[in-house]
Amino acid sequence: MSPTLDEIRRAPKVLLHDHLDGGLRAETIVELARETDYGRLPTHDPDDLRQWFEEAADSGSLERYLETFDHTVAVMQTRESLARVAQECAEDLAADGVVYAEVRFAPEQHTTRGLSLDQVVEAVLDGFERGSQGRGIRVGTLLTAMRHQARSREIAELAVRYRDGGVVGFDIAGAEAGYPPTRHLDAFEYLQRENAHFTIHAGEAFGLPSIWQAIQWCGADRLGHGVRIIDDISVSEDGTAKLGRLAAYVRDKRIPLEMCPTSNLQTGAAASIAEHPIGLLRRLHFRVTVNTDNRLMSSTTVSDEFRKLVEAFGYGWDDLQWFTVNAMKSAFLPFDERLALINGVIKPGFARLKWQP
Repeated sequence: MSPTLDEIRRAPKVLLHDHLDGGLRAETIVELARETDYGRLPTHDPDDLRQWFEEAADSGSLERYLETFDHTVAVMQTRESLARVAQECAEDLAADGVVYAEVRFAPEQHTTRGLSLDQVVEAVLDGFERGSQGRGIRVGTLLTAMRHQARSREIAELAVRYRDGGVVGFDIAGAEAGYPPTRHLDAFEYLQRENAHFTIHAGEAFGLPSIWQAIQWCGADRLGHGVRIIDDISVSEDGTAKLGRLAAYVRDKRIPLEMCPTSNLQTGAAASIAEHPIGLLRRLHFRVTVNTDNRLMSSTTVSDEFRKLVEAFGYGWDDLQWFTVNAMKSAFLPFDERLALINGVIKPGFARLKWQP
């Protein structure tokens, strides 16, 4: 029997690619807009607003998709709102059965009402801590720099400054076209000197050059999305796959791919779940992980993403555990802590579900 959605929700899951400003509750956006006098929401009815976000994001364009964040970021400009959104994020992920998550956000986007970068980070960390308590989840934070801005070194230093307080890594995000990762080489070289972890959005809306730069020039530990690695793989009529040099390198080096199937459909990176590169990449044993990207815009959860893969590819518990262990192996946590979660939480949790009567 294929795993059902209710069963999948009970499985211990790991999330590596989730944006804080892409996962707000619609009710919270309405309340925060009222509290902060933000008057540009398309509607103040939570149900209608939730639908608006999903429809606006479902355009096939990454640029249009990113425009939806104008509203969520606008209501995340005070310490109280940031802490609340972070707390609710942790609560929602825990309710979906996530036991470890890395949630990213761009501090530079939350200073329009006078908060310093440090105050922004501290508010989010406080919210994550409060939302995690007693819920069986641990949340690490990734600080993101916007690739069209010039503050990546500053944000990288911020990530290092708070790495003992809950910040586990660094990222760059935003429109890929015209903003290659090498523009931020100074930040990545700094992080390497500081023995810090970082992932890079690459190979989502732009192709192989973005992936190549992220890995070979910038030294990324992981790839955010990375779906366009499929362009370096050719499949013959009999199903035999031939990997190009870059694809082979990514697989051989076990570079994690932070894949977000539903989001990729919305931004035009894939035509359907059944046609998503994740099916071939899983068959070829790339280190694939399954993620949400933006839970509000995609109206999704980690469990929803798994359910869609089960329906599209016929995956069973072994496959879902494989994705989950991949993610935990790839987390920006010390080795012994990753191992403890894999052997003490993830594998026993899947075993109970797999062998339940």
